Parts: sequence; C-alpha cells; structure tokens
Amino acid sequence: MSAPTHTPGPRVHGASTRLHWWALALPALAFGFLLLLLAGSGQAHAATGEASAIVQVTEQILRVVG
Repeated sequence: MSAPTHTPGPRVHGASTRLHWWALALPALAFGFLLLLLAGSGQAHAATGEASAIVQVTEQILRVVG
C-alpha cells in the first residue's frame, strides 16, 4: 500500500492581489501633470478667438475615445 503524496504548490507569503488606490492615482496625476506641461501653462498669451492648447488636446482625446 502506497502513501498519498502531497505536491505543494507555490506559496506566496504576504502577497496581495488587491490593487492599491495609489496604483491608479499616481499614473493619473502624472498624466495630468504632463498634460499641463504640454499645454504650456507657463507662457502667457493674449486672448484670441482660438481655443487654448489644453482644450484642443482634450477635444482630440474625446474624439478618439468617444
């Protein structure tokens, strides 16, 4: 009579499968910061009839997504 064998699977101690809040918040903040840099918020422009760069980028993103 043979004894049953036990083959242990991989054990991961302390590993969490949940996604932390900062794992989504940090990339979103980085994207927002880079979007502001792209818009050139540090440069002053005279008011014209044209939309600002941030509005144009946002409209392009919405066109691609929607």
